[in-house]
Amino acid sequence: MAHTQQQGMTAAGYHLDRPQDGLAGLVLREEEVPRPGPNEVLIRVRAASLNRRDLMILDGTYVIPGAPGVVPLSDGAGEVVAVGEGVRRAEVGDRVAVTYFRRWVDGPMTLPVVSEQYGANLGGMLTEYQVVDEESVVRIPDHLSYEEAATLPCAAVLAWAGLTTGPRPMVAGDTVLVVGAGAVALFGVQLAAASGARVIAIASGADKAARLAELGAAEVVDRRITPDWESAVAELTDGRGVDVILEAVGAPTVAKSIASIGFNGQISLVGAFPSDGGSFDPNLFNGRFFGMQRLAVGNRTTFEHLNTVLAEHGIRPVIDRVFAFDEAVKAYEHLRSGAPFGKVVITLP
Repeated sequence: MAHTQQQGMTAAGYHLDRPQDGLAGLVLREEEVPRPGPNEVLIRVRAASLNRRDLMILDGTYVIPGAPGVVPLSDGAGEVVAVGEGVRRAEVGDRVAVTYFRRWVDGPMTLPVVSEQYGANLGGMLTEYQVVDEESVVRIPDHLSYEEAATLPCAAVLAWAGLTTGPRPMVAGDTVLVVGAGAVALFGVQLAAASGARVIAIASGADKAARLAELGAAEVVDRRITPDWESAVAELTDGRGVDVILEAVGAPTVAKSIASIGFNGQISLVGAFPSDGGSFDPNLFNGRFFGMQRLAVGNRTTFEHLNTVLAEHGIRPVIDRVFAFDEAVKAYEHLRSGAPFGKVVITLP
């Protein structure tokens, strides 16, 4: 086994000792640096990022409860510092990120592969060193910093999967509607525009509209000015509707998205949706023919394809704010505030 750490070396990591107690259960402590076993990789974590899912784990509303004592956060990036026996997918010195799911390599989603999640029932990235399965390791684009790469495993992969998988995936020349201004939506605007699509984005306020345009949106509809934005989308498409929709809000906007889809288009429902906030008349389906899918992030192959696109176009993630490792609680609170435009990142020493 190749390794760089001394035996008995300790490092700091956060643990959700009492997940049901929210941030009061988040504890920082020193522990011995783990050593990778067969087919495992030891990563010196350089940065981690938060997702709404991490707040849901604190609140006890996520589909997979946080295991007592688990290291939180699924998303992180760092350097491989040791590999176990039989590892072939990584070498010491590789710059890597870790997939959201432990062993979902390719193909359709199945319950067994999505039931193993870093930061929920498997040790996550809010720690200086973490051991992961080699099947979870993905090399990151050279042009990205560790902080930028740490934003990719959930939001970026989910956006790319929503655009490129399903019954009618995006192709160059399509018109793509992106609904929302969270991290998934921001990645969606960047990736769709870079792939040759005409992007229509739905914003809330002039500032966000301007920033979405900077990211590549050809047209931005301000829902404060035009609450019935589906009518604006119809006008912008001469009544045809759009080809692909990345729906990153959920119940409050699904009806408007359905009204905006074109013939044989595709709607991808992405993100952790609120359970209330809207309903729609089933008659809305009359005369409309389209595919609709609900996605849970994506597999490793999708992540690798995403990284190729990021590298080819020099795309950089939108980061709202970077917190120091000892400010992890503040990072959670900032995400909870709903204020971020882009990802909330924690950098490690």
